[in-house]
Amino acid sequence: MAKRDFYEVLGLAKNASDEEIKKSYRKLAMKYHPDRNPDSKEAEGKFKEVKEAYEMLSDEQKRAAYDRYGHAGVDPNMGGGPGGPGAGGFADVFGDIFGDIFGQAGARGAGGGRSNVYRGSDLRYTMEISLEQAANGHEAQIRVPSWEACETCKGTGAKPGTKPQPCRPCGGGGTVRVQQGFFSIQQTCPHCHGSGRIIPDPCTACEGVGRTRKNKTLEVKIPAGIDEGMRIRSSGNGEPGVNGGPSGDLFVEIKIKPHGVFQRDGDDLHCEIPIQFTTAALGGKIEVPTLAGRAEMDVPEGTQSGKTFRLRGKGIKGIRSSYPGDLYCHLAVETPVKLTEKQKVLLRELEQSLKDVRHNPAAKSFMDRVKDFFQ
Repeated sequence: MAKRDFYEVLGLAKNASDEEIKKSYRKLAMKYHPDRNPDSKEAEGKFKEVKEAYEMLSDEQKRAAYDRYGHAGVDPNMGGGPGGPGAGGFADVFGDIFGDIFGQAGARGAGGGRSNVYRGSDLRYTMEISLEQAANGHEAQIRVPSWEACETCKGTGAKPGTKPQPCRPCGGGGTVRVQQGFFSIQQTCPHCHGSGRIIPDPCTACEGVGRTRKNKTLEVKIPAGIDEGMRIRSSGNGEPGVNGGPSGDLFVEIKIKPHGVFQRDGDDLHCEIPIQFTTAALGGKIEVPTLAGRAEMDVPEGTQSGKTFRLRGKGIKGIRSSYPGDLYCHLAVETPVKLTEKQKVLLRELEQSLKDVRHNPAAKSFMDRVKDFFQ
């Protein structure tokens, strides 16, 4: 049987506000709740239908997906369970509505008694390293801002010699219930702001926060072969948690400085090497740079400018690679400058001797194509 439109289930228009959605859900949930309709399969089915509609429409992301794609845009197997994106909103409203009607045990089972312990936020740090450091690995120290427990109050937030007291209005639970007509609404305690405790005499060093801002120095090991944009995770070195919660993580993002000789392409390296035109014409050995030092390369006779030679295994061995990449040498034949008169005479004599087309195959081919173009 096809599902009904969620807005139709709640009796709302598609432009309904969050408050209207919540209000309609409360009304229908009260009407069809199984405890009010014992042994009624029809009421049980409608209650489940109303519950599903509210879970989807009370979550901003799920509602946007549903508005755009309909039922196909929301997957009931994702985010609907405990701790999922839509669970908190439904559980809160369910607890608010039925907490006083069906007893405190029912309210706790439906989402009451929430913990005020939170995980700390993650931090990001951008580290710039050289190409050599990225290829060979590197160890460095970094200084990052952090919160640390106040040394004066030892993290309690209370002045030395005193201690925090349980919040009386909420009994240390961090939430209170407010009666609004027929309903009992659960909300954050306005006295302790959800912490469950009151500090009568705050610590003057941290102003009652229990933490102070400091910089800390960390050792970071950069693995060999790391590339631009990769991140190194340092567990537990992010912001500290709240009320004893775990600390977040620090993510060190790698940025590689431009190199004066090499350009990196994954595990491969590229470099441009100028050579004399006599070496290109006659051939010979040239010296080329690599990250591991200098190497020799044979240049065959008659090499043209722009010719690329590959040196296998002279690149970088990436983190996930079994073998190192290659080094690509792009040769650039250099034209001599600031010639003496004698050198100019010699070059003109050489030019006359090279008029034969067999010495200039590329020029001959080009001129033939030009003639064909103008015919």
